[in-house]
Amino acid sequence: MIFRQLTRLAALMVPLTLGGQAMAFQERQSFDVSVTIPIHEAYVLPSEPDWMGQDQLLAWDLTTSRLGRLRKHFDVKNLNGGVAARLGDVPYLLSGNDRIDLRVLFNRVPLTLDSTQVLSADEAGMGRRVELDISAIEPQGGYQGGAYYGTVHLMFDFLAP
Repeated sequence: MIFRQLTRLAALMVPLTLGGQAMAFQERQSFDVSVTIPIHEAYVLPSEPDWMGQDQLLAWDLTTSRLGRLRKHFDVKNLNGGVAARLGDVPYLLSGNDRIDLRVLFNRVPLTLDSTQVLSADEAGMGRRVELDISAIEPQGGYQGGAYYGTVHLMFDFLAP
């Protein structure tokens, strides 16, 4: 009888002694945190930063057989003058040998490889939210089926007064 009570007591104490060791295990999680704080004098930043660095879809409209456009907004400011923009390379989508050229507008100004003023000094000084508009230029033979990919490179210059 005493042996049974001691066995039960020992069985009850084992979880208590192991409990401290069980508490020693840990689960850890880590994640990256970042922030972009604009320089007060001049910046061009997407107003919705979560879309940058991700593939953007120009949706295909089955009823019209046309590509949709991509429209995003940027917050732009330059206390010391206007803002100019240009393309870093000719924008297009490619699928094998098939190519679809893209038209890029920033603040309704068509962009080319040459720098073009997109905000005057007065507009830029106050700061504005402007639209980036990317649309497809239909090829002469029409759109051909396929999976198309491309990159649009935007470059911004802060103009001196």
